[in-house]
Amino acid sequence: MTPMLAAAWADLGIPLDLLSHRPLQLFEEASELVDVAIASDGRVWQLTPNAAAAWLAMQAAARADSVDIQIASAYRASSRQCELIKRKLSQGQDIEQILQVLAPPGCSEHHTGRAVDIYQPGGPVVEEAFEATPAFTWLNLNATRFGFSLSFPRSNPAGYLYEPWHWCWHDI
Repeated sequence: MTPMLAAAWADLGIPLDLLSHRPLQLFEEASELVDVAIASDGRVWQLTPNAAAAWLAMQAAARADSVDIQIASAYRASSRQCELIKRKLSQGQDIEQILQVLAPPGCSEHHTGRAVDIYQPGGPVVEEAFEATPAFTWLNLNATRFGFSLSFPRSNPAGYLYEPWHWCWHDI
């Protein structure tokens, strides 16, 4: 762990020995990103070039099957991860609770530029209820063809809550 990352963890109240208690991985932040979508609020979603190509191909295949999948979140820098955690802390949540839904800075697949949080327009966004949508059914049947896999199934070893919306691209 870099000194800067250790300082960020200390500032957020994240135990520095967390990695010895949970099988979390430290990720390097993506260095090359391309724009893949623009959210309705103007945010630009970015992925690495290979993940972007796979995402766009998967999105087109879903559309051909009359399923609309969209990005709710993609690349996220460690500094943004810190902001999200600080916001939850300011709302009175404790760090143990937060770390069930947000990765510590440096440990998020979003840092890699290969992870996407997916939603179906008109359906739940970043909620467990996403698993009841046609989009989730389609992803379960087809995402691996494009190199995407569900990162955090129920009872995952990383200790995160079930995230049916979070899919990560792995070089195939």
